[in-house]
This record gives sequence, C-alpha cells and structure tokens, in this order.
Amino acid sequence: MIRVAVVDDQALVRQGILGLLGLSEDIEVVGEAADGDDALTLLEEVDVDVLLLDLRMPKRDGIATLQAMGDRDMTTATLVLTTFDDSELVLGALKAGARGYLLKDVTFEQLLNSIRTLADGGTLLQAGADRSIAQSGRQQPTQRFWNRTTGSFDRA
Repeated sequence: MIRVAVVDDQALVRQGILGLLGLSEDIEVVGEAADGDDALTLLEEVDVDVLLLDLRMPKRDGIATLQAMGDRDMTTATLVLTTFDDSELVLGALKAGARGYLLKDVTFEQLLNSIRTLADGGTLLQAGADRSIAQSGRQQPTQRFWNRTTGSFDRA
C-alpha cells in the first residue's frame, strides 16, 4: 500500500484529488495540508511514501517547502502537481528535491502511474515540462538540465 498525502491550498482541488485517490486499491491517503507549514508538520507526524505538492500556496510555497524538507532531512518522494508549466519553477522544484513534476491537467490514470513510479524509487517529468526545460536551455545556454538517467543536473 502506497501512503500518500496531498498539499494544495485550494480546498476543492485538494478534496477532489483525495476523493479520486481513495478509489485506488493500492493507495492509502494518510493526510492533507493547505500550505507548506502544515505539510512539514504532517510529515513529522505521519509516515508518507509520496507527497503531492502544489507550488503556489500562501505562507510557505512548494519550493520553500521542498527546501525545508531537505534542511530537515525529510526524504519523502515528492511529486509536484501544479497548473504552472514554467521552466524556472520546474528547475527550482527539481533542484529543491522534487522527484516528479506534473501539471494538473493529467488524467487520473497518469496521476496514479506517477505516484507508483515515485513510490518505486523512480523520477518523472511530464512531457510538457521536458519541453519547457529544453526551450529554456536554448534561450539561456548556461542553463542546467535535469538528466533523468543519472538523477542529476547537467550543464548545457
């Protein structure tokens, strides 16, 4: 059973994701939070395999939450789930420790497969995020690229 927590400041979005995840036989929803501060508290109290994390939230945003998780040696696999297809956000999230990046327009099946991929130790970038990073690199030749094979950043 994969233990998942959802962090999103929009209650309806968060509750919708939680409801959908409850339909899966191999996923157990173990918590939810409306911002990064609450997410950090949740991670200290509950064993979570995969954290679904929004980026734009009040108080502590997703990237600051990832940085705080790293500072606290929290190793929970984190899947950024956002509406923003922005190369700087993608790179910032990956650099801060995210292992996956998805836009909220994915299907339920894509979300489940992404959660399973992270729970199995893998990493994941949605195709649009790959293109966004590549386009950013063409505009800024010193940009670093996330290499999914090596699990590290490579210089352009």
